[in-house]
Amino acid sequence: MSTEKRVGQQIQLIERLLVEYNREPGMPLARFLTGFYKRNRQMGAKDRRAISRLVYHYFRIGNAAKQEGTAMRLAIAELLCSDESPVAQLMLPALYPHIRAGIAEKIAVLEANTTFRAEELFPFHRHLSADIDHGAFTAALLVQPDLFIRLRPGHEAAVITALTDAGISYRLLDAYTIALPNRTALDQISSITGKYEIQDYSSQQTGRYFDASPGESWWDACAGAGGKSLLLLDTAPEVNLLVSDIRRSILRNLDERFEAAGVRKYRQKVLDLTKDTTVILGSEQFDGIILDAPCTGSGTWGRTPEMIATFDEASIQHFAAIQRQIATQATIHLKRGQPLIYITCSVFAAENEQVVASLQDLGVVKLERMELLQGYRHRADSMFVARLIKC
Repeated sequence: MSTEKRVGQQIQLIERLLVEYNREPGMPLARFLTGFYKRNRQMGAKDRRAISRLVYHYFRIGNAAKQEGTAMRLAIAELLCSDESPVAQLMLPALYPHIRAGIAEKIAVLEANTTFRAEELFPFHRHLSADIDHGAFTAALLVQPDLFIRLRPGHEAAVITALTDAGISYRLLDAYTIALPNRTALDQISSITGKYEIQDYSSQQTGRYFDASPGESWWDACAGAGGKSLLLLDTAPEVNLLVSDIRRSILRNLDERFEAAGVRKYRQKVLDLTKDTTVILGSEQFDGIILDAPCTGSGTWGRTPEMIATFDEASIQHFAAIQRQIATQATIHLKRGQPLIYITCSVFAAENEQVVASLQDLGVVKLERMELLQGYRHRADSMFVARLIKC
């Protein structure tokens, strides 16, 4: 089959895929693609990889070149995100020699010769937290983040040896953090099962703000699947832990993850932080609270680029209001002088510094320290973390 014909078939398939995907608003692209490939079993592994790359690159350019057809947008996306591409070579032959250039040169060439404009890649820059480098953050959205694992204490050498023996390339970021190519099949290395946790680099860095002591009582108030709780327990295994979430189903996932990690001693509750928490917790007080608050998730859009084109700016203030509400509610159960660890995976000031400022204005907490974790400099997610002390 000729290259031109194969590219034409891929473009037609992606056009059909996008029509189907648009009928599933809000569905994560990764989950949709899993179902799409099940419905199209005639596609081989090589075809699935090619289509996945193309469609992810298509979404990585956000609203840029929106007036163009699918084929041209794919070509522009491929030129930006790849170092070789039959689609870009066929559709943009005059620009194709630049495909191995740096991102700044690619952007300049595209802006001079197409309708592409870099500011449309991420048009929400006016909302960014002050410590975000807009250019570097936007450029990072064009690259798939790495897969990060956190090594369990005592297993560092065993995991590193197993990865080396398996011929897997990796980057060691610190004594406990390893970055791997995104699609690394770790489950095929049975000898390291239970010796690591999959956890983004920035998420791991939030643990520097916990500073828990043995015997203390801690509450992970929006625990999700338990990543922050496991991080806490690995650094302070003798804390008494309560985990809660509004979603019972996600807490079942937490139970399975804790069991795999050998964690048995903890309490669990289904709890809605937007309602009166004393109905369930009574007057219980904690020595520390981790609040990984619901947010826009804008710091993770390198992994979920489909979110960029459909994002509604009004949701920033929506989430900020919820964050202020649940943070205020959580502190009812925090002992005076003890820390609330406020975390988001957002890059927007309204969800980060402004929430912290409003909590201080209410006299609820005082700020000890905060940080915008610039994951985009490490092929990771970007997050915000603050250690707030109850007044």
